[in-house]
Amino acid sequence: MVVALPFLGLFVGLAVGLAVNVHLPATFAAYLSVAILAALDSVFGGLRAGLQGNFEYRVFLSGFFVNTLLAALLAFIGAVLGVDLALAAVVAFGVRIFNNLAEIRHRLLGS
Repeated sequence: MVVALPFLGLFVGLAVGLAVNVHLPATFAAYLSVAILAALDSVFGGLRAGLQGNFEYRVFLSGFFVNTLLAALLAFIGAVLGVDLALAAVVAFGVRIFNNLAEIRHRLLGS
């Protein structure tokens, strides 16, 4: 059940997001994309922790919200400074997501 919790939250969030008709200005696209990557990183990290047997709700929830807000804030600060910090965040979270997925795959395949 603990392993399915992050996926359940992901699917509920996707369903709510698709059901609610909210339009954001295009200027928020960079912030939103980095925040979504940070959230996905937390979800896959939670799934990995669940498979390893050391999942903690407080760590997951605090990491989910703090990482998401921090990633969006860093993208905003980078835009204000004229530095593309969003690209750096995309690379960092992309690497973490692929590492988590590799560990999840190895755990599920038993290798």
